[in-house]
Amino acid sequence: MLIVKVNGNIEKALKTLKNKVIKTQQVQELQRRTEYVKPSVKRRTEIKDAIYRQKKRSEAEKDFN
Repeated sequence: MLIVKVNGNIEKALKTLKNKVIKTQQVQELQRRTEYVKPSVKRRTEIKDAIYRQKKRSEAEKDFN
């Protein structure tokens, strides 16, 4: 549970709450729990994401050199 103290400025409190929600990844966790994902599909997705990240890194290194 996230706690945000409001000291008169509601806009600042909302901004703080939004940042805390993003940092704790509550929305992603909620989406992940809404439906069951088979382990094989989960593994496939993780491998696909890793390949994508590796490709981006190699492109960045190529541009850097």
